[in-house]
Amino acid sequence: MGGWTREGGRRATHLFEAAAWYQAVRAVCRCGHSATFDPYGLWWKFQRKMWDDDLGKAREKFWCARCKARTGKRVRPIWLELVAPSKDDIQLPMPDEREWKRALSRFRA
Repeated sequence: MGGWTREGGRRATHLFEAAAWYQAVRAVCRCGHSATFDPYGLWWKFQRKMWDDDLGKAREKFWCARCKARTGKRVRPIWLELVAPSKDDIQLPMPDEREWKRALSRFRA
């Protein structure tokens, strides 16, 4: 899991890594609209639904609300990027603290 940049920094490849390293996930649509999600709630949603949390595959679960309203079709984002969290991030239900600590323990082992 995880990767490294050329500069030696960590690069998350899964939603769990983004949450463990506290990086928010931003979905960017071709129309220019973007939405930023809190990493913990997003990881927990994928975990509950048993979806693959690989960032490349996770992109297929997102769609642009503005394009949906305009065209009536779900338009997938062109990319997902990891950004610094902010107070304006979309908040999803958080995992139970025990679940989060158990997952974090497995990640560190």
